[in-house]
Amino acid sequence: MGNDVKLDIEARFEHARDVIRDAGKRAMKYYDGTAGDLEIEAKENALDMVSIADKNVEAIIRDRIADSFPEDGFLGEEMGIEKGDNDCLWVIDPIDGTACFVNQMPSWCISLALVVDNEIVLGLIYHPCGDELFTARLGEGAFANGEPIKASSAKTVGDGLLGLGMSHRTKSDEITGFIKELLDREGIFVRNGSGALMMAYAAAGRLIGYYEPHINPWDCMAGIILMREAGGWANDYLGVPDVLENGAPILTAGPDVAEELKTMSGVTQ
Repeated sequence: MGNDVKLDIEARFEHARDVIRDAGKRAMKYYDGTAGDLEIEAKENALDMVSIADKNVEAIIRDRIADSFPEDGFLGEEMGIEKGDNDCLWVIDPIDGTACFVNQMPSWCISLALVVDNEIVLGLIYHPCGDELFTARLGEGAFANGEPIKASSAKTVGDGLLGLGMSHRTKSDEITGFIKELLDREGIFVRNGSGALMMAYAAAGRLIGYYEPHINPWDCMAGIILMREAGGWANDYLGVPDVLENGAPILTAGPDVAEELKTMSGVTQ
């Protein structure tokens, strides 16, 4: 990137930080009940829910970014893809962990990433319930509320907790075999209902990594750059053909446990 583009990306980052915090304030009004009752409908199954909060929060993010950068494109969980006039694509999950959100559990977040010419250059994950904002810029490191974060220094899967995700988009044996091997290696896993939030925790070294056999792009783009900028490893998610339409596996890991998790998951690239 040239200097002009760097300045352009910096402006987008500063704007995105304000936007995601404001979107979090709006989401919290739904979460604490002060914005009225939620209208909830099922997507593919009862656990894959969408609420009016998801739709309104995504609309807030899109509108605020479009006001300042009208040439940019968007890919969001609720509103799909809207191509822009340049190579900038904002990838949005307005509420990752909707089932937790509507059931009054705090394991949900807002995820926002910027992809430029098939490279993730910005990632932001905001956890409104804890008022914790994870951010990363390409080549600039990763941070939580402005403080630097680092991926786990675990040497084996038995040295910490692994974040694990699953959904009905994959067959049960795609995850049960992995869980068995993890337990046999004296590892243990956690699942809190939000893949993006667990990926942020992995980038901060609270988890040794995160694995999910299939994940949609809006759930993981910000987490990928967070992990890489925190010194960890993430698979080449964007290198998978048609990944923006179909999704793909995700694996992120601390640097010293990455090879073991690659072997266990089969996610090597």
